Amino acid sequence: MDTIIRTKIARRTRIKHGIRRRIRGTAECPRLSVYRSNKEIYAQLIDDVSGRTLAAASTFTGEGKATTGTPVEKANAVGKILATNAKAANISKVVFDRNGYLYHGRVKSLAEGAREAGLIF
Repeated sequence: MDTIIRTKIARRTRIKHGIRRRIRGTAECPRLSVYRSNKEIYAQLIDDVSGRTLAAASTFTGEGKATTGTPVEKANAVGKILATNAKAANISKVVFDRNGYLYHGRVKSLAEGAREAGLIF
């Protein structure tokens, strides 16, 4: 079992580095980075040039903590919250960084929620 977990982590790390090699966030077009734990989902807009987080949302803190429903519904709500925070910071266009996760389930739902609320990517 231990080797299976190490293999999964190594695979995700390899995919993550391949994605990050091609994706860079700037102040005008930041990187939307997604982190998915077993219970929560986190998303933030990052300016890689200055190394700053411009906006963030999660199911762990803030408005996202009050959301109810299935994990996929919560991820969609986090995407919408992040988009409203981005609009407040005058950001409309982003680059999506799925962070090595497969684009389905909660990650896809978060992306769709952000698109519905007005982010372009």
